[in-house]
Amino acid sequence: MLDKAEKQSEASTVAERALSYMPGFGNDFETESLPGALPQGQNSPQKCEYGLYAEQLSGSPFTAPRGTNERSWLYRIRPSVKHTGRFKKIDHPHWKTAPHIAEHSLALGQLRWSPLPTPSEKLNFLEGIRTMTTAGDVLTQAGMAAHTYVFNADMVDDYFFNADGELLIVPETGAIRVFTELGKMDVEPSETCVVPRGTMFKVTRLSEEKIWRGYICENYGAKFTLPDRGPIGANCLANPRDFKTPVAAYEDKEMSCRVHVKWCGSFHVTEIGHSPLDVVAWHGNYAPYKYDLKTFSPVGAILFDHPDPSIFTVLTAPSGEEGTANVDFVIFPPRWLVAEHTFRPPWYHRNIMSEFMGLIYGRYDAKEEGFVPGGMSLHNMMLPHGPDFTGFEKASNGELKPVKLDNTMAFMFETRFPQQLTKFAAELETLQDDYIDCWSGLERKFDGTPGIK
Repeated sequence: MLDKAEKQSEASTVAERALSYMPGFGNDFETESLPGALPQGQNSPQKCEYGLYAEQLSGSPFTAPRGTNERSWLYRIRPSVKHTGRFKKIDHPHWKTAPHIAEHSLALGQLRWSPLPTPSEKLNFLEGIRTMTTAGDVLTQAGMAAHTYVFNADMVDDYFFNADGELLIVPETGAIRVFTELGKMDVEPSETCVVPRGTMFKVTRLSEEKIWRGYICENYGAKFTLPDRGPIGANCLANPRDFKTPVAAYEDKEMSCRVHVKWCGSFHVTEIGHSPLDVVAWHGNYAPYKYDLKTFSPVGAILFDHPDPSIFTVLTAPSGEEGTANVDFVIFPPRWLVAEHTFRPPWYHRNIMSEFMGLIYGRYDAKEEGFVPGGMSLHNMMLPHGPDFTGFEKASNGELKPVKLDNTMAFMFETRFPQQLTKFAAELETLQDDYIDCWSGLERKFDGTPGIK
């Protein structure tokens, strides 16, 4: 939903048409929104077409190996040095950055929240971000933060870039447009998008809703990539062709605008006289992208037992330790359950990884009550968790015929680091004080008699 000012802004945007995308993950793309704007055969000509400036945006050190070297060449109306002025520090009190050890009275435990309440005041996407947990250390580029967002106003003349990490945005209700330096992405619930570290963008509303709500993983570490499939082979899980990178689009707007920056956990703003979304053409492999979670091709047990949830990993951000993720983005999509002689939901377990979960729509099979769309749960490292009493009884006594879990989409931000709770999360009014009671019905069944189950 665009207000008058946003409609005027959109009217001045080149290439107003149905959004198109370039398929593939990690590809080297090239795109231009004016013919001939993209130089051929070189990156930095003495003079660029249309009076544009050439500029490189690097997402890795210059000397990174070819497989992990990421950069894009941008051809823009003004160089980025003109998109910043004298900064002043500002505060976003609800957005926290690791290391952050909050003072609150909430003791250690398994935690669950209902959705964030509807805001009573006007908030745009940037203003509506609320940090639930932090992990690691942004200064060493390790770890992550789990945020929720809820907003009801557009970023019209406000723009933002995050120097601390890339942002994985997961809408739960309300379609949004993410307009970045490198193009536009329309992202609906059941889709997700990634805005790379340092990339300028703004977020506006697309659908007719009362509230726009979702989740964000702020990844401080190595950027997200596709997990290795190992014995699974060349196909299934998230297939590269289903990732979509936007084509070039720019905003030629000459009016007062504000550029917000997050840098090492602090926030700064500067005023400029034009839009910073002025890239007319670009080429390279450092770019935003979106992904439709419904295109994920799950694999699973087809005879007995429940495999590890890592088989549902969409994206992974590796750490320096092989096989141990800085962050994994895992989903629990619609799928068939067919395993014989098997307790089919996820088993009870304790884990060195820390799990922050959210629900986009439907029900989660291990927690059919209490865990609702827009809600969240946190199971920190080595804290036991698993199906609630109702889920256990249902799975233990139900007929083991093929069953399809349909109309469901849950996800998990999983990290090797303990997730520290923020004061906001600890005191949030939607915290479910009775969550621990979901396991209260799990009573002793053992009596030492052989054959008793």
